[in-house]
Amino acid sequence: MVAGALAAALVLAGVRAVLSRRFGGRAWLMAAFAWSVIVVLLVTLTPTSANPGIVPAEGRLPYCSWDLGGPAPEGFWFFDGGQRALNTALFVPAGFLWGLVVARWRRWLHGAVVGALGLAALSALIERVQLELARLDRACDVTDIVDNVTGVGVGLLIGLVVGRVVLLARRH
Repeated sequence: MVAGALAAALVLAGVRAVLSRRFGGRAWLMAAFAWSVIVVLLVTLTPTSANPGIVPAEGRLPYCSWDLGGPAPEGFWFFDGGQRALNTALFVPAGFLWGLVVARWRRWLHGAVVGALGLAALSALIERVQLELARLDRACDVTDIVDNVTGVGVGLLIGLVVGRVVLLARRH
């Protein structure tokens, strides 16, 4: 997972260099946003164990859990705050960076809504993949989508505020 994140950072540094000719200083924001999405995918779609083996069809849920908190454990060894806080925190950077990207746009509110819907769709897609690919040893949980979208909203709000303040400060 860490190696994948580092490799993605290196590739996106090159992409940023190419994009900077057209987008200037905003290219690093776009590359950072793309990197945050890749990290989300790596964290959520990497198998939970090094050797997941074969999970028989009857050994997995055929539907997403609608239980509050879902079927996953309450916490993780590297994060003490529990699964729900981790799911929320995981999407904050993507929302924040998207907010910074669109804060300069003339139709920034439209861009913010489109970005929030796109990130919410990404969260739903991740849960669908977790449902279908039992080998990941992950659980599909609707609560995760709610927590992820909450993280997007928090990050987006902070990113928009910071981006608009910086934009107004540069104009004066």
